[in-house]
Amino acid sequence: MLKTSKSTLAVLFASLLSMPALADKVSFSNELNTQGETLVLFKVQNTHFPGARVLSDGSLTHLERAMQVNQFDGEEGKMLEVLAPAGSQLNRILVMGLGDGKLTDGELNNLGGKLADKLAAHKDTRITLIAEGTPNAANLAAEVAHGAKLKGYEFGRYVSKEASERELRFALTEAKAASAEFARLSAVEAGVALARDLVNTPAGDMTPEDFAIEAKKLKSLGVKISVIEPKGIQKLGMGALMGVGKGSLRGPRLVVAHWEGANGAPIAMVGKGITFDSGGYNIKASGGSMSHMKSDMAGAAAILGTVKAMAMQKARVNLVAVLPLAENMVSGDALRPGDVVRTAEGLSVEVMNTDAEGRLILADGMWYARTQYQPRLMIDVATLTGSKVRALGREYAGLFSDDESLIAGLTASGAAVGEKLWRLPLDKAYGDELKSSIADLKNTGAEGSAGASSAAMFLQRFAGEQPWAHIDIAGNALSSSEKPLSPAGATGFGVRLLSHWLTGQAGN
Repeated sequence: MLKTSKSTLAVLFASLLSMPALADKVSFSNELNTQGETLVLFKVQNTHFPGARVLSDGSLTHLERAMQVNQFDGEEGKMLEVLAPAGSQLNRILVMGLGDGKLTDGELNNLGGKLADKLAAHKDTRITLIAEGTPNAANLAAEVAHGAKLKGYEFGRYVSKEASERELRFALTEAKAASAEFARLSAVEAGVALARDLVNTPAGDMTPEDFAIEAKKLKSLGVKISVIEPKGIQKLGMGALMGVGKGSLRGPRLVVAHWEGANGAPIAMVGKGITFDSGGYNIKASGGSMSHMKSDMAGAAAILGTVKAMAMQKARVNLVAVLPLAENMVSGDALRPGDVVRTAEGLSVEVMNTDAEGRLILADGMWYARTQYQPRLMIDVATLTGSKVRALGREYAGLFSDDESLIAGLTASGAAVGEKLWRLPLDKAYGDELKSSIADLKNTGAEGSAGASSAAMFLQRFAGEQPWAHIDIAGNALSSSEKPLSPAGATGFGVRLLSHWLTGQAGN
């Protein structure tokens, strides 16, 4: 667990409850009463019903009859809604099934998201949730609340909307423990909200310069922020980042965000930050797909959100984020298919496809992270390839690494929070496809080959000797429909996964 002081948790908890982007107010009380308009109870299958102790005899009889008639026994995710009997101070009683009660944090989050949807259908503003008597009640209360808050996210940059006044009061004797855990999760939630806000913002309002401005706001949390502009990028010899960005009037940026919460060599995270991707001269054929290309900086957004999550909870980790940012545009100055760029690593790259630009900017970003910070390990995150979507769809992100410990840790964290990873192959055969007759390598593999793996093999050339993992989140970062924990739009995929994994690294 992250080691944070009681005073830090108290300040963090108090400051997060009133955040405007995450409207519902959450509190935890050790008073087991039914005050409010809606009462939420939880039930494990085939067990005694823990909500019985807070209900009057009449309400309990009414509820048990409804459960019997509806054949409801607490199946995971199932909900039963019952209007409160006459004379009750309540409007309704909701019962949520916990299945066998052995739920991961991610599964509890999903229950919270489902509950948030249910509550949104009513106008009740005072909700009491009886967590007492459930398995690991403090964790359940905190994780369900976390899920409800994640699902309640709204992108409000362009639409004015009154904040909800709904209060969720979780009642359990371990209220203090639940409150402390929720404070930590609220920092993660704030990181997710930042990532979603960045990705949801149209590309015209989220240029590389705009992204850098947003990153600078983390200085107030103690994060060290530096921004390298085009002249500095050119001086560093970052011909790949400069090459991709030169087609835009705005020019590229390199943002470095450093949360130095511990001593020793840092963990480096490098995020693809293409703030808009036209495909360059290999222009994207579908106008529909191009309209979604504001999300091609979701890797950088997820990593910046993770930095915010670590800084808000004063995590004992040394984390440096290197975020190469560019617009991939079409102009008289843009890269042409067949051009050769030279990376800061010194390797020359024949650009066979200008729409395979993400790996180019990551190459220079990974070089910078390695040479300037000598990290103990490195992870890059990117919406990198359509090939990954064809291989895994949108449920899993692709994971590439030769380090078994890193693979195991990241996969376990993904499973815990519900941001799932699936390992895909790194193989010399895919690397051989990158051979060029005029340069050190090409930026694409053979036509019809495993494009996600050849892209990963390209990045491996710039990864260095320390442990390294590449996470391809293409298809995971943006959704056209509601997800269990997010409305349609940006999902913030990666923040919860990386934050959970970093929790295990704290103090190491």
